[in-house]
Amino acid sequence: MKYDEISHFGHPKHKLKFEYTENPFKCDGCKEVGIGSRYKCSTCDYDLHMHCALPEPSITHRFYTKCSFQFLPRPPGNSPRYCNACEKDITGFVYHCNSCGFDLHPCCAKLPMVLDDGEVKLYLYRKVSAPCHRCGRKGRSWSYRSTCKKYNLHVACVKEMLAESWHWQGKNRKLETRIPSLKNTLQTHHGKSKGKVQKCCEMAGLAVQFVISAVLGDPTTLIAGVVGSLMKS
Repeated sequence: MKYDEISHFGHPKHKLKFEYTENPFKCDGCKEVGIGSRYKCSTCDYDLHMHCALPEPSITHRFYTKCSFQFLPRPPGNSPRYCNACEKDITGFVYHCNSCGFDLHPCCAKLPMVLDDGEVKLYLYRKVSAPCHRCGRKGRSWSYRSTCKKYNLHVACVKEMLAESWHWQGKNRKLETRIPSLKNTLQTHHGKSKGKVQKCCEMAGLAVQFVISAVLGDPTTLIAGVVGSLMKS
């Protein structure tokens, strides 16, 4: 459910207003990058993902059927913690299972099990035996895999791509909106004609766009204005 304006415990000074942006932002709740739908305080430049602005007190997840994840405003304990979905550090809002000790970023906890735009359909898996298109390794983190099983992308690798390309510019809190080229990374289909290689790259590039949208907290966003063509050098 979406509200035009909300009050939030993380920013009690002002109310936060819903807006849509094609510019990347850093969520002040989970400390991860976001794009698309958000709640924002324009006065204080305070931003929240939808999942961080309207968290559920507790959730369950299909990958961890014995777990009950509780929403916490900060990681429990004093030891460093990482997200079991993307393997990245937990530094802000988190869903934590006290029994198992598992942690999930709010956006990772809410990753859709299926991404489908009518042409490309991707399924979320906890572990995949096939190598990732980005890093070439197997079974690293949660992965999105195409129906044809030709394209596999680790959630962790998508976050690394963004981290490599988007960096904070001092106190201005602005992000450089350059998406990494995947042209060389994806052209590894040995023994295929040039035309087939190009088609594979185009399909894989389209798949990456949808995974990026989901990882950034807004799976309905095609973010075409930001992502552009991933095939460009």
